[in-house]
Amino acid sequence: MFAVAISPDGRRIVSGLARGTIRVWDAETGEDLGVPFQGHAKSVLSVAISPDGTRIVSGSSDNTIWMWDAETGKALGPPLQGHTDHVWSVAISPDGTRIVSGSSDKTIRMWDAETGKALGPPLQGHTDPVLSVAISPDGTRIVSGSLDKTIRMWDAGTGKALGPALQGHTNLVWSVAISPDGTHIVSGSWDKTIWMWDAETGKALGPPLQGHTDFIQSVAISPDGSRIVSGSEDGTIRVWLVESLIHSQAFKATVPAIVNPTHALCSTSSFLPESYTSSLGAPNEDRWIVGPKGCLLLWLPIYFPSIMYAPHNTLVMPEALQLDLSHFSHGTSWQMCRK
Repeated sequence: MFAVAISPDGRRIVSGLARGTIRVWDAETGEDLGVPFQGHAKSVLSVAISPDGTRIVSGSSDNTIWMWDAETGKALGPPLQGHTDHVWSVAISPDGTRIVSGSSDKTIRMWDAETGKALGPPLQGHTDPVLSVAISPDGTRIVSGSLDKTIRMWDAGTGKALGPALQGHTNLVWSVAISPDGTHIVSGSWDKTIWMWDAETGKALGPPLQGHTDFIQSVAISPDGSRIVSGSEDGTIRVWLVESLIHSQAFKATVPAIVNPTHALCSTSSFLPESYTSSLGAPNEDRWIVGPKGCLLLWLPIYFPSIMYAPHNTLVMPEALQLDLSHFSHGTSWQMCRK
């Protein structure tokens, strides 16, 4: 199985198989709904479902794209032909009128979803196979990820590239996704990292997200835009909180770097009276541990549970977290909080 998609109403799952067939499943019961859709001569590498749930689009290693009636499984006309190599990814515009495809021939093509005709010449710019395509919620932009390790943004109306390629990954970009509000792009790569990008400027939103130990094959964003989900060859699925990641980056950006990278970790008892450390409680509503006279002692990112802090603990860290103090910053009078 190379590809899966979920219908807009969440009731059906569509899968693309290595033997060139497509199957539809009941998302609640797991029951196979009807006979396989047959038409492709080789493996089905990508599937997408129209916003109204009535059509399925598939891309294959036979270099073609097919459109199907989601209810009957019948092909809606002949295959869409134009790519000269594997079709790795297909997407359908939010209004259901256009299909976008990415291929090993290094191009992206746009198609009329009603007639199957190509809309203009292919979009060219990637120097290696295009492995993933996505369309913005307003239908005005296309985002693509490639074997050339880059992400590109395109004007869906004109087909022109929007700025230079987004660079940061050190291996092929297998999957891209766009947030529901269209403001962020997420990319997953075989370099085992996930990057978040500003969809308007193309700038990276902080350092890459790390945690997977093998190739990242797929990324997706929840319908409310609050979570990123990633799937990896390491056999795991990870969920990332978008707001906390952005908030964390914004917080760090407001703190100036310091010159001296040497710091010591001390127990709170070394600068606070025992009577006070024993009464320190949970973070306030802004995630700060507050000291005497309202002094701010420690800020906990939103994705760290409040119970990570407890009185008398010098330092509490999750097993997978690494602490880098080389850019730790504080004011020149930070020790005054003990008085």
